Amino acid sequence: MLDLTGLAVREVLTDPGGGRVVHVVTSDLGASACPKCGVFSTSMKGRVVSRPRDVGFGSAPLRLVWHKRRWRCTEAACDRGSFTEQVQAVPARSRLSARLRGELAHAIAEEHRCVAEVAAHYGVGWSTVHDAFVAHVTEPLAAVLPVVRVLGIDETRRGKPVWTQDLTTGRWVLAHDRWHTGFVDSAGTGGLLAQVEGRSAAVVTAWLAEQPAPWRAQITHVTTDLSASYAKAVREGLPGAALVADRFHVVHLANAMVTSVRQRVVRETEGRRGRALDPAWQVRRRLLTAHDRLRGDTFTKMWNALVDTGEPGIEILGAYVVKEDLRALLALSGTNPDRAVIRQRLFTFYNRAAASSAPEVHRLATTVQEWWPAIEAAITTHYSNARSEGYNRLAKHEGRNAFGFRNPVNQRRRIRWACTRQHRRATAMNTTLPG
Repeated sequence: MLDLTGLAVREVLTDPGGGRVVHVVTSDLGASACPKCGVFSTSMKGRVVSRPRDVGFGSAPLRLVWHKRRWRCTEAACDRGSFTEQVQAVPARSRLSARLRGELAHAIAEEHRCVAEVAAHYGVGWSTVHDAFVAHVTEPLAAVLPVVRVLGIDETRRGKPVWTQDLTTGRWVLAHDRWHTGFVDSAGTGGLLAQVEGRSAAVVTAWLAEQPAPWRAQITHVTTDLSASYAKAVREGLPGAALVADRFHVVHLANAMVTSVRQRVVRETEGRRGRALDPAWQVRRRLLTAHDRLRGDTFTKMWNALVDTGEPGIEILGAYVVKEDLRALLALSGTNPDRAVIRQRLFTFYNRAAASSAPEVHRLATTVQEWWPAIEAAITTHYSNARSEGYNRLAKHEGRNAFGFRNPVNQRRRIRWACTRQHRRATAMNTTLPG
């Protein structure tokens, strides 16, 4: 009934608090073998009592009292004088049963619970729960990295930035702004491959240099946001891989351009920030919405409201049209477009950008020109950094579940375990059983 292999129940008592006290003895004959030389002993030295912790039984607490024997090692060649009985369910020098350690690890690894909450629930220490989780995940996370064809690189902030006030100038300065750079299998099931502290080209290049050369040689594409540091690291660490710019970040840059134009135009014409009565402020959200997602009457209302304001509104609409031209170009991704179609839409974008008088539009066109090989690769391959962004969301969830992390090593371990579930499932399904 107790279901602890190697132990047999001798009696069950009830303590004054209503809990059960289970007295057990060793039933495994192999427990009398010396753990060093393996010779069975027949010379008992004495008896000892230990009280290992075990999982509860129902709602009432359960306490184990293990009455075990101490044996003398009778092998002359063995320098072990004596030993106590041990079984697989309760390893030597362990104050917890193996299944309780398994439950502690499962609560953290699979149920994503807080370490402090699990420790309070099972009545054990924080370090006990944490050690059980570390032992549970160390071997799977230390496995050889899977084959990766498309590598994703992205950063995520670790905690909040810390600001301090300069006593000399009185200004607030940034003291700590901690980041993690994550490496992701963007087109496979490998999940989050690793995280390193920092977001510079040096840390990315260093991590790539640590990986085996055959593994790096199999990478054909690298997806990133529009980060010059990551682009430099890819050129240095993976010279044979093609850089792919994430389309979402390109559209985000175009939307930021439209917002900058709108804010500048309002400041120049009104001499102040935008207000709720300004037509440009009233349609600020619609300007950032894709044209194909706007109803016809909504688009017409936005367009006419800005046209009625005269030249300022027309300048804003010009930036909006350039943004939509860029979206039309990026929309070719996944359609196996002909090169002529790409060139035509790129020409349309550059032509309208050149005709605009807004400096923000010209900066966007310059950025697109500088990143065009990576943007073109995103259109022709349909690769993106979406999986990296998804794992960034999981990283934030893990931070909330843990109520924050003080140790970056523990943080990276928890995040990587949460972001490799798909890879573990795929590996388990592909495992061939012997025989």
